[in-house]
Amino acid sequence: MDRRSFIKKAGLVGSGAAAASVLAAPAIAQTAPKISWRLTSSFPKSLDTIFGAAQTMANHVKAATDGNFDIQVFAGGEIVPPLKAVDAVTDGTVEMCHTASYYFWGKDPTYALGTGIPFGLNARQINAWFYYGGGNDLMNEFYGTQGLVGFQCGNTGVQMGGWFRKEINTVGGLNGLKMRIGGFAGNILTKLGVVPQTIAGGDIYPALEKGTIDATEWVGPYDDEKLGFYKVAPNYYYPGFWEGGSALHTMVSKAKFDELPASYKAILTAACQAANGDMMASYDHKNPAALKRLAAAGAQLKPFSQEVLDACFDAANKTYAEITAANPGFKKIFDSMMEFRKDAYLWAQFSEYTFDTFMMTQQRNNKL
Repeated sequence: MDRRSFIKKAGLVGSGAAAASVLAAPAIAQTAPKISWRLTSSFPKSLDTIFGAAQTMANHVKAATDGNFDIQVFAGGEIVPPLKAVDAVTDGTVEMCHTASYYFWGKDPTYALGTGIPFGLNARQINAWFYYGGGNDLMNEFYGTQGLVGFQCGNTGVQMGGWFRKEINTVGGLNGLKMRIGGFAGNILTKLGVVPQTIAGGDIYPALEKGTIDATEWVGPYDDEKLGFYKVAPNYYYPGFWEGGSALHTMVSKAKFDELPASYKAILTAACQAANGDMMASYDHKNPAALKRLAAAGAQLKPFSQEVLDACFDAANKTYAEITAANPGFKKIFDSMMEFRKDAYLWAQFSEYTFDTFMMTQQRNNKL
């Protein structure tokens, strides 16, 4: 090939490559568009672990898209009140929220199943049910009717049973008890005479101090320590049987989610899974030290009696029977969860329970 012919052909190839790169650029841009969404949380920044799950998710999304998909996270109250988070998504105020699904059980009891129900599943089990037991599909079938898509985005693990001014030794001790406890659990405990109270987090301490309420539930040692309940209600009961493993959710407008490129949908899904595991690990790291500090400061750790637990278990089952008889959508998801629960606790007896029990015995014998 002579020199002129080579240069001529090379020029054609070069110009063709340049043209291809120009044509490809818009196509690449279309697959990674610049998107900015707002997320409203149901939690204050002071609850750094729960609130932080949304920020963890948003950080992963931003990093994985080279900053092209930017989610701004706002604490509860900055855009809308904490318990209006889902409404803010469905009415288009924001594209997404981070919340506990059971906050909205008043709209439909089915919402409660997205977070967890009294005597339901623990954190590991609820993850297994959501990811592999059909839970995500079932809940998103329901959320879809509300204009939402839901993604697990955090778990507190089993919570504590709350702070009580007086000891609760029998079921009778619950009768007339004014307790700050919301939603689904409060509805169940009314069967045992508890009088549920709805009080904002910042108002709980003075209500306990003045005797306006007799008890409160919150989360667990790390979060509870910040509010100082032990000073006015030293009896710290366990376990929080109404929240064996509370799943938090990122709720997204279904219409907005459907508009996302497939890659962004996959990244958002993976980011929520990452935040889900991160929150549980964070609580497992922080709660032991906080529990020791609370005990040193005067908190009196006490288990609920078998009598109290049995009565609450029966009250929960009566409530479920009433709801499933009246709400087919709730029943469909509840039945799936309860069927999963049978096998989950069967397996736990041979695995976690026996191992954990042995290791705890070694700890009590000062061998750890």
